[in-house]
Amino acid sequence: MAGGGYRAVVTEVGAGLRELEFLGGGEPRPLVYGFAAHEAAHGGAGQLLAPWPNRVAGGHYRFDGEERQLDLTEPSRGNAIHGLVRWSAWRVEEHSAERVVLGLRLYPHPGYPHILDLTAAYAVSEAGLEVEVTARNVGENAAPYGYAAHPYLLPGVAPEPDAADQWTLHLPAQHWVQVDERMNPVGLADVDGSGYDFRSPRQLGQSRLDTAFGGLQRELDGIGRVRLSEPGGGCVTLWMDRGLEWIQVFTADPLDGERHRAAVAVEPMSCPPDAFNSGTDLIRLEPGVTVGHRWGIHAG
Repeated sequence: MAGGGYRAVVTEVGAGLRELEFLGGGEPRPLVYGFAAHEAAHGGAGQLLAPWPNRVAGGHYRFDGEERQLDLTEPSRGNAIHGLVRWSAWRVEEHSAERVVLGLRLYPHPGYPHILDLTAAYAVSEAGLEVEVTARNVGENAAPYGYAAHPYLLPGVAPEPDAADQWTLHLPAQHWVQVDERMNPVGLADVDGSGYDFRSPRQLGQSRLDTAFGGLQRELDGIGRVRLSEPGGGCVTLWMDRGLEWIQVFTADPLDGERHRAAVAVEPMSCPPDAFNSGTDLIRLEPGVTVGHRWGIHAG
């Protein structure tokens, strides 16, 4: 789809964002690092994460007095990661030159005995890309729910290994989540005086981030914004509406070859890692209730 000076490609597998370009001012400028049409998403690139983002420690949690065990989809660390829908085949419900809407019915899985109807709407305009994802509980019992997206941002330049070292990150967040060796939360700390303080724009340099941040400082319009810029003047902004109060930033250090630190994942999240256990900002989605989340990306 294309419109307003932007072009985007969305996948039916996972309802993810595969490409996003800004077409204004000459040559197209990439704003996300995606993947080719014949490839699977690398490192979660562009994927939609529901009904939980990030990790559930040990895949185990308790909800309404019931002990539950999810499949361990991160076996190296013994966790359940990034929800249940990112490899599912979604259906196209609407499609026009500037907008596409995909839908999926999520049926019960091991450890998640609920039925949700999900929609993912992508639209491009002069304001850039806007995404709205909704979930409706069509089952008979309340369901725990969280959502996130996983785009790898590029500040309008072609991806190159280690390019992120030279980029500047502006992340107006007050707290960062401390984790253990399995990447599960153990505490929440202020960014003051730490290497995680990007409230004023700061070059990434050798910062290695796979870190969740909270306490997002919003602008006067109520929107939270994270900006990534490069020395040549290119810049990309990810914005998130209220209800997306957490951000995971991943500098792609574990990725091999051409993807090593070639882009920065900025992931708007409705809840922090392991919210199924902590309950922090976890949504209790009652039968018949719909919840939605909005975010987007634009150049500059």
